[in-house]
Amino acid sequence: MRIENKQAFELFNLPFQELADLASSFKEKLHGKNVYWVCNRQINYTNVCCLRCSFCAFSKIKKDSLAAYNMSLDEILAKAREAVGLGACELHIVGGLHPDNPFSYYTDMLKTLRKEFSAVNLKCFTAVEICHFAKQENRSIESILSELKEAGLSMMPGGGAEILVPEIRQKICGEKESGEEWLQVHRTAHKLGIPTNATMLFGHVESVEHRIEHLAMLRDLQNETGGFQAFLPLVFLPQNNVLGRQVKNKASEEDILRTIAVSRLFLDNFPHIKAYWVQLGIETALKALHCGASDLDGTVMEERISHSAGADSPSEVSAERLRELIKGQGFIPVERNFYSSLAVTA
Repeated sequence: MRIENKQAFELFNLPFQELADLASSFKEKLHGKNVYWVCNRQINYTNVCCLRCSFCAFSKIKKDSLAAYNMSLDEILAKAREAVGLGACELHIVGGLHPDNPFSYYTDMLKTLRKEFSAVNLKCFTAVEICHFAKQENRSIESILSELKEAGLSMMPGGGAEILVPEIRQKICGEKESGEEWLQVHRTAHKLGIPTNATMLFGHVESVEHRIEHLAMLRDLQNETGGFQAFLPLVFLPQNNVLGRQVKNKASEEDILRTIAVSRLFLDNFPHIKAYWVQLGIETALKALHCGASDLDGTVMEERISHSAGADSPSEVSAERLRELIKGQGFIPVERNFYSSLAVTA
């Protein structure tokens, strides 16, 4: 029987091991002992952004700042070549909302990468970026996504969701598109056959009730479209950002693991819950595999956004190490590639 909001709140207050066991049992019904991973690389193409989100330590408002950067297509291609040469089958490409990059910058990026790497999964651009492109071009979300798909876009990441509940979203990122706009971008992507992920940034000024309301919005959209591949609970990191002056401490490990477990039980129509080791830290991510998470993300190779806010995880983990970590927890590592829909047990 499906868990509703009131029951989800009650789950948060169960004895920890009981909750973890329930989530693990549900995960094993879906995936057995398999834990998925991918050989991937993140490319954060610019840190220039016209938004001022209070939790962000990555973006630079002034494009002429000494710390600002905006990669050329040649620089992006070089990073992609390096990654694919090391075995990457997925490129995760996101960045700030640069006021000057024309839409052709993004379509040319995809066309160039797709031409050279025909089988690589190009997981690019958050819903926030898509809204930015549409506003710059004075075009519909659907036309923007259609052109990006034609240029080579395989799927979209789930960033920018933060907390979809209006009262919290206004407090932490009031300039950003609304929660309903975020949902509409993903709804449109799913309609066009573009699979996506979803996220939730938690551990700041929201309550457990807000987390559950956020999850309910995601579950409702998944009921409608079936286009979400995975959910990533992202813990707020308080260093080097405005919100961190108000919320000085990172969420406790138990709170993180409880949130992952409840997410697995509540989001019964999502294939995967990810334990994103970059944000959680490797030790907590491995514990999450016993609390309902079925995906450890990937090798990453380079990540700037979370590390700007104080993530103390390494910048990359090798494929061999990921396999060892998963096996060490008693699970079976399975390499995935959503673009080709292939999974190879390692």
